[in-house]
Formats: sequence, structure tokens, C-alpha cells
Amino acid sequence: MIALDTGPLVALFDPADGDHAACVAVLRLCDEPLVATIPVLTEAVHLLSPGSIGARRLADFIADGGVRVWFFSTDALTRAWSLMEEYADHPMDLADASLVVLAEQERLKRIFTLDRRDFLSYRVRHGHRRVALRLMGPGN
Repeated sequence: MIALDTGPLVALFDPADGDHAACVAVLRLCDEPLVATIPVLTEAVHLLSPGSIGARRLADFIADGGVRVWFFSTDALTRAWSLMEEYADHPMDLADASLVVLAEQERLKRIFTLDRRDFLSYRVRHGHRRVALRLMGPGN
């Protein structure tokens, strides 16, 4: 599976977004299922505007299996809060923290994101090691 961040979701479902065409091209290259978290979907719908055609198309994409949805457990939420504190000097929001927790729990190695600066600095716990996710997206 490939973790999916907010930026590509917005770009994919807003044709006026400057990264739309590039994200569509990256999506065509995805060779594994995509997975997003509830905080990521919340951000994406907010940015697309609830009730917009883009938000409706995103909902249809999810309903048609284009992206899997990963739900937080209490332990996962606790880990996300911990990560947000750990990265307080480089503020991490809940959506980003949720993706790091997802990657840790599901042992993911890749993320489709436009947020290079942040995701190049975040590290994912895989056993006793802390590793960077491989970035997919325009310019990656």
C-alpha cells in the first residue's frame, strides 16, 4: 500500500489546482493500493469545499475503491499526539502524524505527497529503526 496525503487528493479532484496534471500522471504509475486516514480526508474535503464537485468526486473515488480508508485506534491516536510533540520544533499537524502512524503500523514504505519538506524530515519507526518514507509525487 501507498500512503496518500492531502495535497495530491486536492490536486486530483480540483482541475484548477496547479499540480492536477502531475498528480494524475503519478496516480497512473501507482502499482499498489492507496490508503488515506480520516484526518487526511477531513483536510481534503475542507480544502475542496464540502458540497463541491471535487468533494463529491473524492467521495465517489473512495466509494469505488480508489483509496482505502484507515481508521485510528486509541493507541494510534496516542502515538500521533506523541509524534506531534516530538516534531514540535517543525510543527506536524494531525493529518501528517496520522500518515506516519499508518506507515508504522502497516509497515508502509511510500507516500504520495506534495509536502516534500515535511515528509523528508519525518521518520517512521520500523522495529528498532527509524526510516524515511520514499516520496512519490510531482518532482519526486
